[in-house]
Order: sequence, then C-alpha cells, then structure tokens
Amino acid sequence: MNTRGSALDEEDKAGIVTLAKAVIDTELSAITALQDRLDQSFVDAVTLLLGCQGRIIVTGIGKSGHIGNKIAATFASTGSPAYFIHAAEASHGDMGMMQSGDVVIAISYSGSSEELLKLVPGIKRLNLPLIVLTGESTSQLATAADVVLDVSVAREACPLNLAPTASTTCTLVTGDALAVALLHTRGFDADDFARSHPGGRLGRQLLLQVSDVMTAGDATPLVNDDVPLSAALLEISKKGLGMVAVVNKQNQLLGIFTDGDLRRTLEHHIDIHAIPITDVMTKGGHAIAPDALAVAAVSKLQQHQITSLPVIENEKVVGIVTMHGLLAAGVV
Repeated sequence: MNTRGSALDEEDKAGIVTLAKAVIDTELSAITALQDRLDQSFVDAVTLLLGCQGRIIVTGIGKSGHIGNKIAATFASTGSPAYFIHAAEASHGDMGMMQSGDVVIAISYSGSSEELLKLVPGIKRLNLPLIVLTGESTSQLATAADVVLDVSVAREACPLNLAPTASTTCTLVTGDALAVALLHTRGFDADDFARSHPGGRLGRQLLLQVSDVMTAGDATPLVNDDVPLSAALLEISKKGLGMVAVVNKQNQLLGIFTDGDLRRTLEHHIDIHAIPITDVMTKGGHAIAPDALAVAAVSKLQQHQITSLPVIENEKVVGIVTMHGLLAAGVV
C-alpha cells in the first residue's frame, strides 16, 4: 500500500482522472450489457410484483444489502409498499416481518451468501414468491428462485476486479427498472408521488392549497369602502402584509391598496384623513380561490408582478396569500 503523503504531482493528477474515466467506462459497459439481457424474466418479475397483495421485501447483506435498502426505498416512494430486511437479522427474528401475500427480492451477486440461503426454507414455507438478483444464474440461491434476474458483469470497475462496483451499479439499475416499470403499469402519477413525498418541494407544490398558506381571520387586512385613506394605512401597518383589501358591507372585494399605491398617492400631496380609500385604491384586482393549489398562486403573482392576492370564496374575501407566505411554506 502506498503510504506517501497527500501531495500529488501533475502526473498523479492526470492518472486519477484517467482512472475515474475508466471506472465510468467500465460501469457504462456493464449497464449496456445488462440492457441487452432484459428478457421475459424481467416481465415475469414485474408480473409477480404487480400481483403482490402485501409488501415487497428486499433482503441482502454487505454491499448488496446497501443497494437493496435503496431499492426498497425506491419501491416505497413510487407506490409499491416495500421495506428492507437485513439478511443476517432476518434469521434472528426479523423474518417474522414477512407475511402471506408478500413478495421477496433477494440480492446476492455470488448467489451463495449463507445468510440468504438460510432464509429460503422460511420463504418457501410462507409460500412467498422469490425474485433473485444475482451474478450467478446457476447458483444455489438462483435455483430456489421463482424468477432470476441476471446482474452479472464482465469485470468490476475496481482495478483489482474485487470491490463490488460495476455489479452493485447493475443491481441498483435493475431495481430502478423494476420500480419504474411498476410505477408506469400501475398508472402512478405526479399526484401519487406528491402524497408519498409531502415534505419535499414537489409534494408541497402538488398538495398544498391556498387555504393552507393564506393569512385568514382577524389577521386579514380589510377595510370597508367608506373609510378614509388614513384608516387603511393604519390597517396596513397593523396587519403587516404591505396591503389592504377594500370591501363592501357584504365583504365583497372592491379593490386593493398597497405600499406601492401609497407612494404614488403621496406624490399628489393629498390629505390622507380626508380622501376616501375608494378614490386611491386599485379597483378590482386579481384574486384566487382558497382551494386553488398554492403553486397556482405563485404563478399568478409572478405573472402580474405583484406580491399578494386576496382569497375569495362565495364572492367574499376570506384571506390574503402573499409571496412571502408561499416562500415560507417552501412552495417557491
């Protein structure tokens, strides 16, 4: 093992880049070969997974286990209930998590991992379909499988041809292909994805409605149409949204008055205590419904280059949605 210090000369640096490119080339070649091997076995695996009445259980150990954990997470996030069981833990109690109706995906490049082979009798007793991802299609684990998916590679990307590299990449790609095939076949769409990812930006964009992010109730800046500008300014200052909605006695929107309107109005040296708010407000204005998606409010605000929108339900103002509120909610 080279124990030199961290200093690298130009030749070292060039060699590192060359090696990195070789790793990527090796893995690309392995994926291309994997693509060429896709056949009826892949269709059979998807068919078994589509018929799953329980959960998809992914199991493996070592590097295969790490890949399996990610595959299970991808299934779960794309509409196929799944979880990962560490093969060593499964034989010490975690196999109790398996139940009738589940489908098992076992991952072992060698197909001879002792920890996985110990699980086969229990899987068979439960009558669970077994899909095996392996590089050895004639291995003992493969022989026990209902469907075998060949993830073999000509060589690993490791210069020693030892560390699982290209093989784990091919296994991960196969798992992704299974998950996407299930997603497509089940008609899983963006709305379904959002429900699985409520904390992500896409989830917020597709799930949050204006009513979830608007300012409502007593915090809504409102004035009646019979007040002077000074009363509207007090309401703007009190509510802190930089605007006020002007309504009639039925709480119907007549117009809005913003900080920008104020700057333009003051250019004319008017008496703020005498001039009616209806004389200086922007009449009408844009609005949005409370059940509209919050992302639609973002679009409308950007389209009209404004920072706030009255929210109207049954012809009455029920709140205000602002760009600041949408930013705070993570919609933007």
